[in-house]
Amino acid sequence: MTATNQHDVTVLNELIATTLDSADGYAEASKDAKSSQLASLFRDRAAEREQVVGKLQQRVAFLGGKPEDSGTVLASAHRVFTNLRNSLSKNDGAVIDEVERGEDHIKHKFERALDDGEVTMDTKAIIADANISVRSGHDQMSRMKHMLHS
Repeated sequence: MTATNQHDVTVLNELIATTLDSADGYAEASKDAKSSQLASLFRDRAAEREQVVGKLQQRVAFLGGKPEDSGTVLASAHRVFTNLRNSLSKNDGAVIDEVERGEDHIKHKFERALDDGEVTMDTKAIIADANISVRSGHDQMSRMKHMLHS
């Protein structure tokens, strides 16, 4: 594998781990949510994040790398979603606040990858496509937070 491919694989695998943490967090939140509407939203977001993971893993394999297949317990998104489980006993506003913090984390990771000047254009296009889902989730949680706190 070339050094360029290796850099792309490293960046992609970091995004995969963070996105897996996000999907796992949404899945756990859906189990514990009191509102069936919120639980459904979280399940949908978890499924969407799993699709993003699949696309990123395909690119890693195409580049000759070994795709990440698990999240990292140390990721901030994972810690935020762990806190989410504890906050579910409070109210939907607290839940949305915690989810939005996780969304801020994953959004930052994708933006940093898109700004990485060493990532190839083909890989950057895959990241940009995946970022559409990330931004959508982030924006949706931000809107929900503003509606709940208005």
